Amino acid sequence: MIESYSFGSMVIDGKEYTNDLIIYPERIKSPWWRREGHRLDVEDIKEILEAKPEVLVVGTGASGLVEIPEETERYIRGKGIRLIAQGTKEAYKTFNALSKSKKVIGAFHLTC
Repeated sequence: MIESYSFGSMVIDGKEYTNDLIIYPERIKSPWWRREGHRLDVEDIKEILEAKPEVLVVGTGASGLVEIPEETERYIRGKGIRLIAQGTKEAYKTFNALSKSKKVIGAFHLTC
């Protein structure tokens, strides 16, 4: 469970993360880098898609600057994965709520 989020910082199970990250059901990948910093391309989430989540929650940053191109959205949905993209402050709450009953992976941009 994500305990808290503030600009540039996320606390999960008592550990603070200060780089973008991906939360899998069994592990956390940090840092998480994208090919283009504020753009989410299919190549950036191949590992996520291979894990076959029911839901992918994307935290688009404090100001929502991470862009998800339409082709990326279509690709994710074409794999039968529900995509939820929200500002990170809202997205972490959505992730926590859904992770109680679904196989959810969260990909979070922690700054802008």
